[in-house]
Amino acid sequence: MTDNTQQQQAATPDLPTQYVPADVEGELYERWVERGYFEADEHSEKPPYTIVIPPPNVTGSLHLGHAFEHTLIDALTRRKRMQGYETLWQPGMDHAGIATQNVVERELAKEGKSRHDLGREAFIERVWKWKNESGGQISGQMRRLGDGVAWSRERFTMDEGLSRAVQTVFKKMYDDELIYRAERIINWCPRCLTAISDIEVEYSDDDGELVSMKYGEGEDSLVVATTRAETMLGDTAVAVHPDDERYQHLVGKQIKLPLTDRTIPVVADAHVDPEFGTGAVKVTPAHDPNDFEIGRRHDLPSLTVMDERAVITVPGPFEGLDRLEARAAIVAALRAEGRIVAEKRPYVHSVGHCSRCKTTVEPRLSMQWWVKVGPLAQAAGDAVRDGQVKIHPQEMEKRYFDWVDDLRDWCISRQLWWGHRIPIWYGPDGEIVCVGPDQEPPSGEGWHQETDVLDTWFSSGLWPFSTLGWPEQTDSLAKFYPNSVLVTGYDILFFWVARMMMFGLYAMDGTPPFHTIALHGMVRDQFGKKMSKSFGNAVNPLDWMDAYGSDALRFTLARGANPGVDVPIGEDWVQGSRNFANKIWNATRFALMNGATVEGELPAAEELSATDRWVLSRLNTVVAEADAYYEDYQFAKVSDALFHFAWDEVFDWYVELSKTTFMGGGRPAEVSARVLGEVLDTTLRLLHPVMPFVTETLWTTLTGQESLVIADWPADSGFRDTAAEAEIEQVQQVITEVRRFRSDQGLQPGQKVPARLTLEGTAFAPHEAAIRQLLRLTPEGEAFQATASLPVSGATVALDLSGTIDVEAERKRLAKDLANAEKEKAAAEAKLGNEAFLAKAPDKVVDKIRGRLTKAEADIERITAQLAALPAA
Repeated sequence: MTDNTQQQQAATPDLPTQYVPADVEGELYERWVERGYFEADEHSEKPPYTIVIPPPNVTGSLHLGHAFEHTLIDALTRRKRMQGYETLWQPGMDHAGIATQNVVERELAKEGKSRHDLGREAFIERVWKWKNESGGQISGQMRRLGDGVAWSRERFTMDEGLSRAVQTVFKKMYDDELIYRAERIINWCPRCLTAISDIEVEYSDDDGELVSMKYGEGEDSLVVATTRAETMLGDTAVAVHPDDERYQHLVGKQIKLPLTDRTIPVVADAHVDPEFGTGAVKVTPAHDPNDFEIGRRHDLPSLTVMDERAVITVPGPFEGLDRLEARAAIVAALRAEGRIVAEKRPYVHSVGHCSRCKTTVEPRLSMQWWVKVGPLAQAAGDAVRDGQVKIHPQEMEKRYFDWVDDLRDWCISRQLWWGHRIPIWYGPDGEIVCVGPDQEPPSGEGWHQETDVLDTWFSSGLWPFSTLGWPEQTDSLAKFYPNSVLVTGYDILFFWVARMMMFGLYAMDGTPPFHTIALHGMVRDQFGKKMSKSFGNAVNPLDWMDAYGSDALRFTLARGANPGVDVPIGEDWVQGSRNFANKIWNATRFALMNGATVEGELPAAEELSATDRWVLSRLNTVVAEADAYYEDYQFAKVSDALFHFAWDEVFDWYVELSKTTFMGGGRPAEVSARVLGEVLDTTLRLLHPVMPFVTETLWTTLTGQESLVIADWPADSGFRDTAAEAEIEQVQQVITEVRRFRSDQGLQPGQKVPARLTLEGTAFAPHEAAIRQLLRLTPEGEAFQATASLPVSGATVALDLSGTIDVEAERKRLAKDLANAEKEKAAAEAKLGNEAFLAKAPDKVVDKIRGRLTKAEADIERITAQLAALPAA
């Protein structure tokens, strides 16, 4: 080491020899928050950039999917902040009506109580208490991850301002006749005891039974089949197709309904498929959505035969039985009467389950509140069709249109206590009054408020503008609405995105809530399987952050984030990202030890070496690539480009090629130190949005400036030097090929070998010292024997391998490898030359064989060169 290097090392700012994330992350984050870096000023003249957090449910902790989504949003907002935008990442949480009420009711059950023991007001107080505890846990996890949210603006869907927004929208829609009350078939959860919307029903193929039953007697009988025999107690007709000749004589007649003292009509309805089953279907209007429509067309009565807990209420032998108990009992009774024609068990069919508690959903006739979605959905579809809102990736548009173009009216009432209570008052004489936020509700004897609350998605659908103070016309609303982009999973495109589109366009005078919808996939395990506690593959993101650091987790997630595609992740990948963070740390320490600096202007071009010009040219190319990828939401591509540039080009090539320059000292070392400082400064800025903690620590040490959070985003200066890039590429080829040859000959990496370098032209001359150092090549000396010669990319490297390898043994090994490669080539060529094989084989098989041929040819070329380079016998 030279005296100059020793002096530089002594002056190096204090950086620990190892990067320990736990030592810096918490302190750094609190410093960012205290200094207000993440806050947004509605009075700023900077252009706005707004993203709302998809509000996590207050029901628990953040999972790996949250960590993934938050990483992407944080990367976007950190970059935009560095680009000079007034950036708002709006935080907050969702009250999650059913889920939260279920959690608190389970807690009460442990005490031997129910919500009815407490009463409505006391129960709601209990939920608020639980929310405050759980919400704090989520906030702590967001801090651990590094979320750059504007904490002073944190909102909750049940806070006073958002509740006012909910009541305002409800009143406006009610007055515009977009909200109405009607008795319809809804999805009912007998466990949660509430209606749920279509998109909150999860379907699975379950084992059941298909029972065929005979209704009527003799020639006036027919057979119907069902998987829900218990609903026959509510049958009010049997339906057949109008053109089905088998049943023409029965249409309009009354037939006996088994197990009851009722008769029911046979009706003709075009909905019936005469080719399916017997062509006759039982009609239960109060317990099946299709039957409900048939009942309306034929003016049939609707008989509800189950209560809210799915217990039979029809007087008789089945009263009080659970629906499954009643199913078995009714089939047994019908069998005893000889009315069971056929039974199929198991019968696999699609069954709906409550997405919250997994209980089988029961279709049920119920009086509920509804949103007339027709005009709202039309506007939501048109906003994408006319380009006001872009969906990324574009191929996801079809899924969006398939949904909004076929939306049915939305049931918004829930039979819960936790949530926004519907602002409807009922009077003693049947009056119905909707009350706005600034109106006094009617009072007096007989007046009472609706007990139902609104569907959670009603309030979260207002999130992009209710969080900004609407319905008040606030400065924040004027500055930050509409949002710049919505980043969310494709799995809630229907739950949340469509509702925000409908509400935003309706409440904000036709202005959609965001310009772009950027959809990402779901996080899966390394084998592509969905993560779930029941599968035993769920991961707590805190565990990986504790083990490897937040940056490692973030970088792993971002590097797997291709638009709209699911993201597999395994712990070994996070370990790899931890290694990358360590590489950045160690390379920056080396740079600081060698005087890397950002002080002063870059040296003039004539002072820059080809290595300097190459790395600066590549740097600007990567800046341009990063910008293009970010604008296209290609997080995986930007992460991959930065990884390979930083690790391969900067740390493995530029730093290594510059070591001889630093060792030599003088002006060349000063120039390279300034270039290295420039490259590190820019590289750390580029990496900061995804890896904020390690980059902040290193960048502030390198530059002495306040924080990367508020630093400028790098700009492509336009500097390109294709000649320098070509020159260094040739140097890299020489070094790579000789390294490969050394490895093939079994030489140890540190083993020194005498060599003669013949460098054609002038391109390699400045790099000879670096080439020799990196390849462990010593001067040739007087006793030098050129026992191997490698012509590589305009240079010839002659090596003296005498005494280092067993030439004859190596020749035999290579000859055997060559024979195997030639055999592989012949086999591949034979298959590819067989027309019959090509005509039948799948494309993947053919492509695989072509790949084998290409590899075999490359192996033959490589081994032949190795044999030629061996010393003569």
